[in-house]
Amino acid sequence: MTTDQPPHPFWTKAEDNLASASSEYINGRYNACANRCYYACFQAAIVALSAAGIAASANNWGHGFVQAQFAGQLISRRKLYPASERDTLRVLLELRHKADYDTAPVTEREASRAVRRADSFVRAIATRGGSAR
Repeated sequence: MTTDQPPHPFWTKAEDNLASASSEYINGRYNACANRCYYACFQAAIVALSAAGIAASANNWGHGFVQAQFAGQLISRRKLYPASERDTLRVLLELRHKADYDTAPVTEREASRAVRRADSFVRAIATRGGSAR
């Protein structure tokens, strides 16, 4: 499907963050990798919600709102995305909190899983056409 519309502004951010996550992983910066994985998915979820006609009040995309609406509306109710993606945002947010606020670092294994999970999530949204609006 081709479109003359530019990509949603958050789609560009999601792609940038996914690329950054991979780069951070390759360079052994696992805390930064976890942070970027979460934001890639968070921003892709905003695109998916927007494409489905779900908007945040005053365009304030809070983390709880995005997680709840994506899982509740787009997965459970409308069945637009696979159930396997239901807890992706929550899991990656928990890992981001570890990366940003805990004294224990994110491990290579955790970062590797986060990159795979973020890639799957963003790809699911791209496949559905969420990136085009």
